Formats: sequence, C-alpha cells, structure tokens
Amino acid sequence: MTASTDSAELAGLLQKTPLTRRTVLVSTLSVGFAAAVQPVTAQTLTTDTNGLDAGEVKIPTADGEIPAYRAKPAAAGPHATVLVVQEIFGVHEHIKDVCRRFAKQGYCAIAPELYARQGDVSKYTDYRDIMSNVVSKVPDAQVMSDLDATVRWADKNGADAKRVGVTGFCWGGRIVWLYAAHSKDLKAGVAWYGRLLGTANELQPIYPIDVAAKLKAPVLGLYGGKDDGIPMTDVEKMQAALAAAKSPSKIVVFPDAPHGFNADYRPSYRPDAAKDAWQQCLAWFQKHGVA
Repeated sequence: MTASTDSAELAGLLQKTPLTRRTVLVSTLSVGFAAAVQPVTAQTLTTDTNGLDAGEVKIPTADGEIPAYRAKPAAAGPHATVLVVQEIFGVHEHIKDVCRRFAKQGYCAIAPELYARQGDVSKYTDYRDIMSNVVSKVPDAQVMSDLDATVRWADKNGADAKRVGVTGFCWGGRIVWLYAAHSKDLKAGVAWYGRLLGTANELQPIYPIDVAAKLKAPVLGLYGGKDDGIPMTDVEKMQAALAAAKSPSKIVVFPDAPHGFNADYRPSYRPDAAKDAWQQCLAWFQKHGVA
C-alpha cells in the first residue's frame, strides 16, 4: 500500500470486514485507571467537573450501542465537538480527564469505548495481553463506523456537528490519521504519537502513510524524538509524504520526549512537552474552524 491509493480503494479496504450484529461485551465504562498502568504516578492530573456536564452516555451504532464518556460545559451550547480516541487502555480515567480538559475549553468532548465488542481491557495487568486478546481484533471499519455514529449522536444531543475535531493518543493517534481520510464532516485532527507505518492485515489494512495524500481534513501530528516504538525514520517518511501531497497537515517533533509524553499518570510524562503540545492542539482546532 502506498500514499497514492485512491479514496475509493481506501473506502473499500475499510469496509472489507463488515459490521455484524453481535453482543456488546462492554456495556459500561471502567472506573478509575486500567489495571495495566497501576500504580499511577504522583504527578497525575485531575480535572474537576465544576461548570461541566460530565458522565457516561450510550452511543447507538450500526449493531447496537457502546458506552462513551462525554464532558461539556454546563452552559447552553451548541458546543463544538471533539472526538477523543483512546489509548490501548480504553476509556479509563486519563481519557476521561482529557475530555474534561476539552470541556473546560468550551468543547463537547466525547470518548466512545471503541473496544466494546472485543472485550474489557481495564482488567488486564499486562499490556501485551491487551494487544493480543483485544486490540488486535478491533477492525478499522468498526472504528470508523463508531466514530461516525458518535458524531451523529452529538448532533442529536446538543453539540455542533458542523464543527468537529478528533484527537487520539498512541493507538488512537493512528486512528486520527485514518479518520481524517475517512470523514467528510471533520474539520481537523490532532494525532499524538500514533503509529505511521506498519504491517497491514485484514482488520487493519492501511496505515497513515497510505492516506497522506488523501486526508480530507488537516492533521497535526505530535511525536516524541525519543519514541522507542515510532522511529524518526517513520516520521520523516510521513513528513515527506505530506510534503509531496502539498498537504496542510504537519508533524511537530519534541526532541527529548518519549512515547506517551502526555500520559501524566505514567513515568513517560514530560510536563514541558505535554503543555506545549496541548497548546498547539488547541491552536490547531482554533485555526481550522473547530473552536
């Protein structure tokens, strides 16, 4: 697969594994932090709900419903919509807190549990088991459909579906790039250290490098220069593909930051890089009409 793949082919690949009606395994969100990240560090940030309407909601999907965390200002809207795409640990407390941070900025932020059909990752104590038992079984087509469903839900529940942004972390960072190539309604995306290249398979048939020339919305990539899992050679290849496509998307590299530098509950957290990246994220959404 290359960046020259056309939109019709990409759409076909993402629908290669159709959604089928199945039992939703996860009917409610986990409480607190995922077991695999315990104990959380003392520097963990907690955003209060003062002035917010925050809590679990249910998103109707193509084959049932999935739980999601929604945070928005308590004041009347409609508020611009930000989809928050989880790390491999699911919609645990950190992702909920990110939603509250966006809500404090005036957004309606929604994090759907995108592994709901494949299992509850919050109880696993080893991230490798999460990857092999759950995450590897999540089809990209399912994720794209669920994010579309979340936008429809937002539109029917007081949010502004004409001002939609998406952001995601690690596993969710890759999804941001793919969703920006998939959705005609998206204004902008911000991808935090998501994989750019990889080995395609039936459920995950494409990677961001394949859609660099087909993005329907501009994406800001936020990457760490000392990321052990995403080498700078991959970042440079993606930057070259974006440049060749004359894309308005761009990648910012924080030279001394590792993977997960925004994850304040883990030792990988780098406060300076995280704060800078957060401001760039907000500015990107403002610039491209999400705010």
